Amino acid sequence: MKRTAVLVSVAALASLGSTLGLAHAETTLAPDDGHVTSFSDREQDAALKFWTTARLRTAEEVSPAPASANAGAIPSPAADEGPALTVPPLPASASSDVDAAGEEQVSALASTPKPWRGGGLIRRTSGKVFFQNAGGATFSCSATVANSRNKSVVLTAAHCVVDPTTGKGYRKWVFIPGYSHGERPFGTFTAKKHFHLKRYVTSNNRDNWDFAFASMRKHNGRTLAGTVGAQGIRFNTPLARHVHSFGYGGTPAEGNGERLNHCQGREHADTTRPESTMRGIDCVQTGGSSGGGFLAGFDADKGSGYLVGNISVGNGISEFHPRLGDSARTLYRKASRA
Repeated sequence: MKRTAVLVSVAALASLGSTLGLAHAETTLAPDDGHVTSFSDREQDAALKFWTTARLRTAEEVSPAPASANAGAIPSPAADEGPALTVPPLPASASSDVDAAGEEQVSALASTPKPWRGGGLIRRTSGKVFFQNAGGATFSCSATVANSRNKSVVLTAAHCVVDPTTGKGYRKWVFIPGYSHGERPFGTFTAKKHFHLKRYVTSNNRDNWDFAFASMRKHNGRTLAGTVGAQGIRFNTPLARHVHSFGYGGTPAEGNGERLNHCQGREHADTTRPESTMRGIDCVQTGGSSGGGFLAGFDADKGSGYLVGNISVGNGISEFHPRLGDSARTLYRKASRA
């Protein structure tokens, strides 16, 4: 059965800060709480063979379990502060331009998920993630290409890379940028490494840390961002920005996970749960959208902006993303050098 993401674990962040080049965006580091899962070339080759078109269509939307009541303590959000940092978007090359021709632009409201009928960078840099858990079941999430030093990084939700109840990482992990109705316009990229915080598995309020990065192997000799471009990304940004979210929700109204959907609104704090540092908008995408990007400073004509978080959880009214602070910046730095 399809699993909806009213969601389950959300992630994101807010925006703004001084604009820095890639080299400067990787200087100061937060205390290391990162966990890395690596995949050999042999494992990646097996993942490519595994994900046939038939298997893509049978993958379920991921639905992680709630946090354990007896898990470890939650670090203070204040300890995750740092200077505001910005990495700019990377436009796609003309040869990789694949847009939706002859379709009208999405509604300006988008307070309920709407199909993204515009083109631009977001259509190429958003995509679907597919993976297998320890029991052999297959699942799907969403992810977004983030500009980075190695031009090979995607941002997604931690619950799309690791089982929070066991700490076991998911395998056969692939990303298909520009996915639409089973089509793979830019090919299939395999994960070399996953990066998530240990505290996502061990803390009571793990949703605050529900973000992850994956470093992807080249496809046909080209990096991921070199193939499709990349969105910008921001760390340690303030609340109350106008943001846009994108994901592949699994309900019939959202196209059963086969098309890219869009929401937008002004961020607000998550006041519904104790000790939450998450931020949300009054729009809810469902299962399969987990891990999709929240972007600030979004230019709808160009389809580009700055990632400030990823879709993680929802309460039926709002969808939320974790804040990307210094811990997220530490993971990003590692992923961008992997």
